[in-house]
Amino acid sequence: MRLARKALFLVFASGMVLAQANPPATPLASTASVSDELKQLREAVAQQQKLMLQQQQQMAQQQQQMTEQQQKIDALQKALEAKTSGAPHVENASLNTTNTSSGPITQSDVEKPKESPLSFRIGGTDFTPGGFVDFENIFRSTNTGNVSATNFWAIPFSNTVPGHLTEYRATGQYSRFNLKTSTHFKGSDVMGYIEGDFNGNDAASVFVTSNSHTMRLRLYWLDLRHGSWEFLGGSTWGLETPNRVGVSPMPADLSLTLGEDAQTHIGINYTRAAEFRAAYHFSNKFVWAVGLQNPQQFIGQQQNGTNEVAFPNAFNAQLGSQLDPATTPGAPNLAPDILTKFAYDTGTSHKFHFEAGGLATSAKVTVLPTVPNTSFTSHTKWEGGFMGATNYELFKNFRLLAQGMWGPGVGRYIIGMGPQLVIVPVPAVSGGTCTNLGGCDVHISPVHAGDVLVGAETQLGSSQFGFYYGGAYFQRNTFPDITSATQPNIGFGGIQQVGSTFQNRALQEGSIDWTQTFWKNPQYGAVLLVTQASYVTRATWFVAAGAPKNAHLTMGYVSLRYVLP
Repeated sequence: MRLARKALFLVFASGMVLAQANPPATPLASTASVSDELKQLREAVAQQQKLMLQQQQQMAQQQQQMTEQQQKIDALQKALEAKTSGAPHVENASLNTTNTSSGPITQSDVEKPKESPLSFRIGGTDFTPGGFVDFENIFRSTNTGNVSATNFWAIPFSNTVPGHLTEYRATGQYSRFNLKTSTHFKGSDVMGYIEGDFNGNDAASVFVTSNSHTMRLRLYWLDLRHGSWEFLGGSTWGLETPNRVGVSPMPADLSLTLGEDAQTHIGINYTRAAEFRAAYHFSNKFVWAVGLQNPQQFIGQQQNGTNEVAFPNAFNAQLGSQLDPATTPGAPNLAPDILTKFAYDTGTSHKFHFEAGGLATSAKVTVLPTVPNTSFTSHTKWEGGFMGATNYELFKNFRLLAQGMWGPGVGRYIIGMGPQLVIVPVPAVSGGTCTNLGGCDVHISPVHAGDVLVGAETQLGSSQFGFYYGGAYFQRNTFPDITSATQPNIGFGGIQQVGSTFQNRALQEGSIDWTQTFWKNPQYGAVLLVTQASYVTRATWFVAAGAPKNAHLTMGYVSLRYVLP
């Protein structure tokens, strides 16, 4: 309005000057000129006001847009602060505690905030290191000859020198490290996991001065989830390993007890082997998986280091390199083992998990029959078994669990404490004998085996307790050696068979585990005291007259552990 007034004044002043300089010829002409100028001035002022109004409206719109943008920025800032300032979730699979993950890998798992202050991001991939430092103290009532992982199948009897020697060991061998990666790629959630410890093949002089334990690769796998399908490849806990939830490969989702023994508890069937797995998630509750896993033709190893299975005398040299007594990693294999398992999970206040499945394993041997010995013969055998597991939260912070396996040829999956098969000598010609023209041949016969574990777990404040009892059984499979008169019984478990004192019939273990959390901070980790007390018995298929029927072992673990956040 001030601009309009100034313009009006200038126009008016200019008009007055012009009027004085050039007076109108007539009064009528002067009046008309002033009227026209006033009209033009009013139109100019009106146009100016219209332009100013339009500018004010545009400025108001811009101010509103700026306000909306600022609100969006504030909202994003608050969301970012909520993600970064809140206490991060500590997920350390190597703890083997009852704190399990939420189940199958989903996009939300990939996009959630960093789980650890140690996490970092490269490009579109998150890297989360983890693990723990363990100072472990071990006492055993007999000398089993190992460190952090107990050889249950070699517990010495009381009529031997090792059976009268106790052992104590302090070690950091059980310490562990892992690295988890996660990203989202073209509609798929991708997770990688690698884990190692120091339970490798130590040098014979490892405890003389430096205690330089050998690093060992435990796990390495890649998991891809796209929609309802999930695929995994790498070295992983096999499908026959019991889960706490789903069929997840993460160690925290497995039912492996709370104990400190680096060897799994008797009664837990498992492998950590190369496997390709495909799973279909019908829903959040039900999943079915199939896996192809690395096989190994296994016959077990006796306490004295010899084969647990006695071969037919005529074929002993031929069979020695074809079957693994835990000392022949290059043994030939026919095909991958086939495993399948489904899992069902339900409940919120009373969580329930049930799983069941089966496996098929194969073996193949080739021999040159005794008479005639001009052509080789090959023999193949497929066998398998079934497994199952369940756990139920009876009430808050208290759960019951049970699991087991049974079948012909499954001994390798039961901590390798018994053989998968034996080799039976047979006449090469039906109805003949080994002494006639037909000569002798062989066929493969599996060993039936099974295991079971039951237990209860509870958490009371910062303390966790586990109570477990497990057992394993290996059935006898023995027969006369028709190729030799010097070995009346061969196979596995024969009466007075050579070496049968070391062939395991049944093993049992009862344990009480206690984990005490002294201090825990999501930014700095946790300090724990992990203890385990166990009693183990071992029975073989034959003992000499007057010898003890069972071997016994009492052991205790006390470990101070720092867990990475």
